[in-house]
Amino acid sequence: MNPRRSFLKSSVVLASALSLPAMARTAKAAPGERTLRLYNTHTGESLRSVFWAEGNFLPESLADINKLLRDHRSNSVAEIDPQLLVLLNRVSTQLGSNPVLHVISGYRSPETNQKLAEASDGVARHSMHLEGKAIDIRMPGTSLSHVHKAALNARGGGVGYYPDSQFVHLDTGRLRRW
Repeated sequence: MNPRRSFLKSSVVLASALSLPAMARTAKAAPGERTLRLYNTHTGESLRSVFWAEGNFLPESLADINKLLRDHRSNSVAEIDPQLLVLLNRVSTQLGSNPVLHVISGYRSPETNQKLAEASDGVARHSMHLEGKAIDIRMPGTSLSHVHKAALNARGGGVGYYPDSQFVHLDTGRLRRW
């Protein structure tokens, strides 16, 4: 092989190798994968997680999500309903190309829920947050009404709209809205 052709081939291989990380950062989830990008507004933690692939939930990813959605007041971690993650993924897909959802509240311990219920009429005493089946979110840069509409369109359970507090509640209970 002549030296010029060898140089060009090496340059192409090197350029391809150097561009792989950039491509990986911008790559979309593979067909059949479900991904979430979450940011916990209370702890500052964030993650991008493929939680479903090849027809299965991924236990390591679920554990990471459980930790991020823990009760930040008591540091209690609970199992989040995987169907809530599927619902969040459906909402997220409607809002753009894998946007970051800001989490206001995920799991709540019984003690935290009781304190919040005593302080506000807007907190259910038997909240689905207690079971890891509810989440309160917003998406900076997207109107709350648009997030609300996406949640309603997902038809996965209950949807609450709290414009004064700047969040939308989603849960995996029966279809209802408030």
